[in-house]
Amino acid sequence: MAVAASAAPGALGTLQASRARLVAACCARLGPRWRLPGSWTCPRVDSTIWARGWTPAAGGAAWQRGYSAEVKTEDELRVRYLEEENRGIVVLGINRAYAKNSLSKNLIKMLSKAVDALKSDKKVRTIIVRSEVPGIFCAGADLKERAKMSSSEVGPFVSKIRAMINEIANLPVPTIAAIDGLALGGGLELALACDIRVAASSAKMGLVETKLAIIPGGGGTQRLPRAIGMSLAKELIFSARVLDGQEAKSVGLISHVLEQNQEGDAAYRKALDLAREFLPQGPVAMRVAKLAINQGMESSLAGKWS
Repeated sequence: MAVAASAAPGALGTLQASRARLVAACCARLGPRWRLPGSWTCPRVDSTIWARGWTPAAGGAAWQRGYSAEVKTEDELRVRYLEEENRGIVVLGINRAYAKNSLSKNLIKMLSKAVDALKSDKKVRTIIVRSEVPGIFCAGADLKERAKMSSSEVGPFVSKIRAMINEIANLPVPTIAAIDGLALGGGLELALACDIRVAASSAKMGLVETKLAIIPGGGGTQRLPRAIGMSLAKELIFSARVLDGQEAKSVGLISHVLEQNQEGDAAYRKALDLAREFLPQGPVAMRVAKLAINQGMESSLAGKWS
């Protein structure tokens, strides 16, 4: 034991030196702004919250996704507080590529936690909900996960989805859904909970639950009629019809439709433009206006907000 103890420090030092050389070589490939432990520096992100799995793009000015074979659960939602001229805008980016951004127990928990923090943050002016996965907004509930649940677990799971979507709907600041891809079932219900929806013309949207012999459980049966009218909402839900961006715009499901760009983020860019328009307005007035509009939909014109 005494011999092992006396030899350990030297062996440990050799190991640490070897690891340091390896990390130094990796950091050198990343660029001069990266350093070794002991003098930690990295590209400045200010108050942006960024999840693991991101690497600096060429020149360090932008950020690009660094994919790995194993997706970690903490990477499934990215919360970014934008800076400089976009200060006050927060982006919620869903990132479950391997499951088409479907709503799992973990993702629901992460969304609820993020929304809970945002609703009391007075510095937040507008929130954008988007996908980090090209071609997908959200495919709805994670049916593979749901298939593994017992009958006693399904009810609470659906209730948690509904509660999370309601939390987004009740956020005090404007919310924008940027739909750059598929938004089906619970994915469209998530978008319907936002104040404004913008989509690429190539996006696909629909409440398709009746194909599975179930009904929309995340507020779609209430919010879709309010968005496009009762008769048309019934038609779409009864038929499980899927609309593209142009069709969704024609029925009033979305406010703006854009031709998709090469980067696949046309809807997000439009959402960002809208959010920038909101920034100069009085923050208290914005919150009260949203509350007045929402409550006004439930009351008569002679009510409190007239």
